[in-house]
Amino acid sequence: MSGGGHSVLLVPVPELEPFVRSRWEHYDPALVSADSAFTHAHITLLAPYLPAPTYDDLSLVAAVAARSPAFEFELAEVAAFPDGIVHLRPEPAEPFARLTAQLWEAFPQCPPYAGQLADVEPHLTLDRIGPGVTLESTRSALAAVLPAACRADRIELHWYETGNCHVREQWSLAGANLRVC
Repeated sequence: MSGGGHSVLLVPVPELEPFVRSRWEHYDPALVSADSAFTHAHITLLAPYLPAPTYDDLSLVAAVAARSPAFEFELAEVAAFPDGIVHLRPEPAEPFARLTAQLWEAFPQCPPYAGQLADVEPHLTLDRIGPGVTLESTRSALAAVLPAACRADRIELHWYETGNCHVREQWSLAGANLRVC
């Protein structure tokens, strides 16, 4: 693995993949993955993660996943952070915050967002406010898919590197194959 990339532990959100992938294609086509398993739309749990995790590291992630139940969540309200990042907040957010806390406890050397944020808020990044991008334009573009009923059923380890974005590992959350109707 080269030194130019980084890894991320995340929950994929395939329901928003067409929109999010289109924004990656717009901003940075070199980071659009050719890996069909890679989901550009995601909620980050821990980033950056270890550049070269060992078997024991991966086993710790597997243990967190095995004791964390799969859960339903909704994405509905388009919002923006003060820095202009347009995003969706999952409802409920608590299961994501709990997964982040458990992973950070297992990997204290990997604080969320490298420790740069005082308050880590679970979210799915959509875009950035700028020329041609507003909250209203983003809401309009997503009108046919929001609110989105979603299910967190796995944790994935993604590798991000120019020309080489791919899924490295994935772990099912407890009960991921069970659906309660």
